[in-house]
Amino acid sequence: MIKALNISAIIITAALATGCANTSGIDNLQSQIDTLNSSIATASANSAKALAASASAEARASAAEAAANRAAQYAQDTNSKLDRMFKKSMMK
Repeated sequence: MIKALNISAIIITAALATGCANTSGIDNLQSQIDTLNSSIATASANSAKALAASASAEARASAAEAAANRAAQYAQDTNSKLDRMFKKSMMK
């Protein structure tokens, strides 16, 4: 009976010592998790900024395309007028 109590005491002491040693490991993991959460928040903010910048660039590209289309139409209209004027002057 005394041997069983001694063995039980040794096992309980070992279990408590191991449990205390694991607490520092848990604290280490928690600090790593906190660091990762901070990195995730930063990455998310950067992603939002990039999305806003791409939307702005898309809007500017659309405006530039519309301006180029208008310029092409004006050039085509001017060429048509010049052709008509040339043909009119050749008929005289």
